[in-house]
Order: sequence, then C-alpha cells, then structure tokens
Amino acid sequence: MNNIHIPPVVKNLLIINIIFFAAKYILTSINLTYLFGAFYFDSELFRGWQLITYMFMHGDFMHIFFNMFALFTFGGVIENRWGAKRFINFYLITALGAVALQMAVQAYEVYQITGSVMNNPITDLSINGGYLQGNINIPGLTEQQANTLLGIYGGPMVGASGAIFGLLVAFGMLYPNTELYIMFIPVPIKAKYIIPIYIIMELSLGVAKIPGDSIAHYAHLGGALLGFILVRLWKDKDNNRFYRYYE
Repeated sequence: MNNIHIPPVVKNLLIINIIFFAAKYILTSINLTYLFGAFYFDSELFRGWQLITYMFMHGDFMHIFFNMFALFTFGGVIENRWGAKRFINFYLITALGAVALQMAVQAYEVYQITGSVMNNPITDLSINGGYLQGNINIPGLTEQQANTLLGIYGGPMVGASGAIFGLLVAFGMLYPNTELYIMFIPVPIKAKYIIPIYIIMELSLGVAKIPGDSIAHYAHLGGALLGFILVRLWKDKDNNRFYRYYE
C-alpha cells in the first residue's frame, strides 16, 4: 500500500466526492441533492452554483464507487502525464460540457412540447411519498408529455460521470493500445476498441429513451465530446514522454 501513488488533484477530487456523499446521509434535515444537483436552467429549483456542485453529488454507493474507481484508475495516469493544472482544467471543462449538452437536449424536448425553451410550465415542485409532484400549467398534455416535463424541471442531474467519460476518451486517445479488463469479459481488450463501443452504447441509450431510465446519457456524451476536442487540441503540445510506454 505504501507504493500506491495518487497524484494531488485526483486525491483531492476523491476526498471532495466522498465528503459530499457522506454529507448527504449525515445532514438528513437538508436535501443536498436538490441543493447541489443541477436542475434545468428554467426550473424554479435551478441555482447557478449547481453547474459546479452537481459533479460532486452521487445517487447511491454503486454510482460513486464506479465513478471514483475510474477517476483513480484513469485520472492518475492522465494527471501524471499532463500535470495538475491541465488535468483539473480538463476535468472541469468536460464536466461543464456534460451539463451543457444535457440541458441543450432538455431544452429541445421542452420546445417540442411547449413551443418554448423558457416559460416554466411547472410550479410547486415537491417530493411526496418518494414521488415527484408539481402543478402543470399547460392543458391538454398527454400523460407522457406531462411526465417528461416534470422529469426535466424537477429531476436534478448528479454525478461525475460526464468528466469520467472525458477521462475515458482521453485515455483511449493517448494510450490506444493499452489492454483493459472489462467486467464479465475474460480477455483483455485494447482501449481504442472498448471505449468507442462504450460511447456508441451511450448514444444508442440516449436516443432510445427507454422508460424508467434515469441516466443522463447525453451528459456522458457531452463529457466525451469535450474530452475528444481537448485532447486533439493539446496532444501536439504534449511533450511528456515518461508515460509513452502505455502506447
């Protein structure tokens, strides 16, 4: 254990995420998910700080476990290559790109139903018996349309997954021939194959809109897209050869 090295930004991100996750269960008198999760920008529950704080909130143990495991596994390698400043810039930019694309998709969905991206049709949002409720001020909506609007205006986005997808894309581009072991697959697969497949799966799930699926797939894609753009911009300026053996 004494040989395990966690670079400073990754270490601090791990600590901050764990603190936020623990606080959610300790400070039970405050709904931290509603305070720090990112709501649609036209929702009455939206606050500016949520664009930053959402990336430190997580839904349950498995959500934070897999995100932090990926941050530790891939983030450490990338931070050691890029350095702390470039790494934290990458992490924050991809996380912001994730929430931006998710909100853009939500705005499109709202426009399809209401004809406007800003004219909040839902008021008095609340959780009652574990169910999201609100007053919808548009008559004649189908049940599906009403549920879609209620989910957009009252459902906060949480998690570091957008930034994690950015890290996955960066790792796949910088170290394409690194062999990765994937759960339930007994043979290693090179990063340049498995990560694009993962991205395509996310796109398919986002387009499919499976009922009951609460995962923000377009946020994952937003992080991945910003990650791809940043690596392309920075790769030619990357003079650190110490970690080239991954390639």
